[in-house]
Amino acid sequence: MISKKNFAKVSATLGAVALGVSATATAANADTIYTVQSGDTLSGISYKFAKDNSMVNDLAKKNNIQDINKIYVGQKLIIKSDGEIQEYNAQNAANANVADNNTQATQQQTAQAQPQQAQSQASQSYTSNASGSEAAAKAWIAARESGGNYGATNGQYIGKYQLSASYLNGDYSAANQERVADQYVASRYGSWQNAQAHWQANGWY
Repeated sequence: MISKKNFAKVSATLGAVALGVSATATAANADTIYTVQSGDTLSGISYKFAKDNSMVNDLAKKNNIQDINKIYVGQKLIIKSDGEIQEYNAQNAANANVADNNTQATQQQTAQAQPQQAQSQASQSYTSNASGSEAAAKAWIAARESGGNYGATNGQYIGKYQLSASYLNGDYSAANQERVADQYVASRYGSWQNAQAHWQANGWY
């Protein structure tokens, strides 16, 4: 555990720079929500905050990591200003005195929270015209993109159909996701079946 005195501000540009992703861990008497980036290891994260490997076991234990050599991009953990490590969950995140979030996606979602609330009321209902084989193709893509989860995020890609946040314009409601997905597929592929064929050939749509 490191003291507040020794808990310095650390900035790290990680292996995902090629994708335009950078991570900044800010301290100085503030808690940090650290998001695992491409190329991260537990020992590397420990070095960022403690300048040694002293935090590796705590990082693994507090975050239920069974294999210290295996962590996943997008995992989050809270490192308190006094060096204490907490598992990332809604309650701990709410209680943390967070100075800076680590990913551009998190910052973008925070900035868009208010427009989302305002716009979601106007987008509470939408009925897709997809039916039969079209509906089946649409469901197939949703299952592979997010497991059918409207709340799924992956960098700038949001929701059930993993649409770019710029397409959703701050409104991440289920109705707007359905509407925008239908519009996107119609304009790009002409049909969900064509989009599915493209996904099967390329792994994306």
